[in-house]
Amino acid sequence: MKRRSFLKTAAIGSAVAGLVSSLPKPAISQGRKELRLVTSWPKNYPGLGTAPERFGQRLEKLSGGRYSVRVYGGGELVHPLKCNDAVQQGTADLYHSADYYYQGKLAAYPFFTSVPFGLVPAELNAWIYHGGGQALWDEVGGQFGIKHLACGNSGSQMGGWYKKPMRSLEDFKGLKMRIPGLGGDVINQLGGTSVTLAGSEILPALQAGTVDATEWVGPWNDLAFGFYKVVSNYGYPGFHEPGSMLSLGISRKLWDGLSDADKLLFEVCAGAENDYDLAEFNANNTAALETLISKHGVKLFEFSDEIFKAFGKASMDVLAKAGAADPISKKVYESFMKFRKLAMDWSKLSDQSYMQKRSLYQA
Repeated sequence: MKRRSFLKTAAIGSAVAGLVSSLPKPAISQGRKELRLVTSWPKNYPGLGTAPERFGQRLEKLSGGRYSVRVYGGGELVHPLKCNDAVQQGTADLYHSADYYYQGKLAAYPFFTSVPFGLVPAELNAWIYHGGGQALWDEVGGQFGIKHLACGNSGSQMGGWYKKPMRSLEDFKGLKMRIPGLGGDVINQLGGTSVTLAGSEILPALQAGTVDATEWVGPWNDLAFGFYKVVSNYGYPGFHEPGSMLSLGISRKLWDGLSDADKLLFEVCAGAENDYDLAEFNANNTAALETLISKHGVKLFEFSDEIFKAFGKASMDVLAKAGAADPISKKVYESFMKFRKLAMDWSKLSDQSYMQKRSLYQA
């Protein structure tokens, strides 16, 4: 290369380098957006509290740092049962909660967490993703400026903690039980009194006698809260929450301002947590149950067929009443019940029959 050509090329290269250095820095540092996420759970509480943390970590990594999520445990920024209000009012950008806490806003909300005698996790996912559930959830959330995504599931729940085994329907009369959502309405219909409390409020209420009994989740989470210190009779199966979906509530203003690519990013991160969280609960419940029984003297009891049939009848009445509350709830109820019939027909031949047969041989 001739000296004149070399100097010309070098000069052009220096000019380009100078131009590049003067350009705005990439969005990873210039456009970083911190999102405030409030939850209904104590900070880093097993399964429930760690799920929103993992969601935030995934979102930050997959966005290349354009988004970061600051997670507030229940009570740090807002009351654990006021997460929907916080996003609606702009106090937070996101929430992670159970939407049945907000049935006072709209009777349809519990159908997107879990309802008595409802769907197990795989069936609930099928309704949300392939049975029209998500579109209805969008319509429900649209009333409050919120976009909802499934972001976790605690699985089939236990039937609760009691001072004595519940052997007859008479035992439920006069019972004061912490149980939210439509499950609480069933207890009311059977002659008890349901009370809605945040998770962190339950043990003090049991100790003070404010409630006689409680349900929460299952062995892993129940062990963490230490209910066995006050009551030691643990009933099963739970009729009220056969598969509790956890909701990521996103400010509609935030959601509508996202690009299609970023909307997909939020959906992918929430969907990943929806699978991971359920697997985590299933992996930890067995060991936790063994600890409760062998170390803490917890006694299991099974609800009788008579009691469970009464649960079922009351549940159908409660669901129908919720479905008649308003036009949107009617649409949700009819869609859910139609899908429930289809899911039961298939599950009876697939999962249910297999599990029954599998128990015939213990390796």
